[in-house]
Amino acid sequence: VQLQASGGGLVQTGGSLRLSCAASGRTLSNYVMGWFRQAPEKEREFVAAITWNGGRTYYKDSVKGRFTISRDNAKNTLYLQMNSLKPEDTAVYFCAADTMNYQSDYVNEFDSWGQGTQVTVSS
Repeated sequence: VQLQASGGGLVQTGGSLRLSCAASGRTLSNYVMGWFRQAPEKEREFVAAITWNGGRTYYKDSVKGRFTISRDNAKNTLYLQMNSLKPEDTAVYFCAADTMNYQSDYVNEFDSWGQGTQVTVSS
């Protein structure tokens, strides 16, 4: 499976961006998908995840209430709506999928990763 993230860019503090992650080569409608990010000289960190049918979502505490993860299984695409962006949200954002656990309601290990898209929030 190939995951292609897009939608990053430069935005001012308080602005919004919507990231997309298009999957190809395999349908991911039955698998948990998620977003991670990595800031310069920092470890990659979990941002958000969504179960196969959208029934459950999980978020990093610092993005709750500002970010919304969603998916369109008909389009095999994952989204991350980011509002009220802060400079500390600046990072490369990656999408990922857990293709080892069919129709799981929980977040496990992610085994498929896309390339990142840069998000820069200016102060």
